[in-house]
Amino acid sequence: MRILPPGAGHDAAVLLQTRGIRAFGDGVVSVVLAGYLATLGLSEARIGVVIAATLLGSAALTLGVGLRGHQVGRRRLLRFVSVAMILTGLGFAAANGFWVLLVVAFVGTLNPSSGDVSVFLPTEQALLPGTAPDTERTALFARYALIGSLVAAFGALCAGVPEWIAAHIDASEETALRWTFIGYAVLGVAILLRYRSLSPAIEPRTEAPAVALGPSRGIVYRLAALFTLDAFGGGFVITALVVLWLQRRFDLSIAISGAVFFWAGLLSAFSSLVAVHIARRIGLVRTMVFTHLPANGFLILAAFMPNAPLAIAALLARAALSQMDVPVRTSYVMAVVSPAERPAAASVTNVPRSLASVLPPIVAGWMLGQSTFGWPLVIAGVLKICYDLLLLRQFHDIRPPEEL
Repeated sequence: MRILPPGAGHDAAVLLQTRGIRAFGDGVVSVVLAGYLATLGLSEARIGVVIAATLLGSAALTLGVGLRGHQVGRRRLLRFVSVAMILTGLGFAAANGFWVLLVVAFVGTLNPSSGDVSVFLPTEQALLPGTAPDTERTALFARYALIGSLVAAFGALCAGVPEWIAAHIDASEETALRWTFIGYAVLGVAILLRYRSLSPAIEPRTEAPAVALGPSRGIVYRLAALFTLDAFGGGFVITALVVLWLQRRFDLSIAISGAVFFWAGLLSAFSSLVAVHIARRIGLVRTMVFTHLPANGFLILAAFMPNAPLAIAALLARAALSQMDVPVRTSYVMAVVSPAERPAAASVTNVPRSLASVLPPIVAGWMLGQSTFGWPLVIAGVLKICYDLLLLRQFHDIRPPEEL
């Protein structure tokens, strides 16, 4: 398989590389975050609050970038958020108290999920379509998703390293986990250096529009409303919370949980490539819906499994299907808006992934403190099924250019 689709150049390669670097950090952090906060003495409810703060802060910054970022150079903007990533890692490594952690979580770039919900995402998504022909747009986004899922899987697998270090040398688990966030800051330095190699051609060729969204405003707002519902459901089952559920329900260690999400990441990664072929046969919208529905069924099923192997099997089956819609959804949004509207459309449709996910982790953390049953999984599955059916009903007739 070619790393880059035909017609994609240097800037596309840089954006795929930075996606991979971020994904590794997200994969590690999403698995160790809940355990690290627990070693600091935080309750399940407070862990949920800190996780919610990371999502709320990301949403606010992402929305601001989408609506005002068209007035700033894209390369400068990406370098700025790279610095923010460095400071976030150092801040989490140094912090101890709940309130300090809460502030750093809100203003930083930390991602409690293996999927990308950071301010980096909409900016890169808006730039990617301009680096390849329209006919290769979905394939390019599939590679973007593939690299993100694949590298995040290896990051999740490495999440067990701090626990191994603590067990084999004279160091506490808390100290070992703190070094995870130092590593996160180092990854931010690597991303900053890669962004510096982006060419001036990556910047929009036309003057910044007077308004961020124009003729496509109605479509974007409708999609954003539906994505809000999907993200609200997803907030109950972000990686950090599923790890916490596996620990409470089946007494799984961080290392074993990391291995589970490594395999889940592998399945999610390669499913992105399968999604491209399905989309060429049945269309983008139908691909999103018909792969997402059974995934949500497996998510609900996992909550009822009586032992760890069966629960893990259901979660892995879900992973094999649940991320097929990611490159297809992004390609669809970028296709049904004008090029000038892409940065704002990317932000407005991505913000729900953070903003709508703020409350669920708090509720899910409280639920897991009351019962080990997977109520968060059941609630998430039901809400996501509602999203799938509504998306099919409202957008099955709105097609991208290649399907006309």
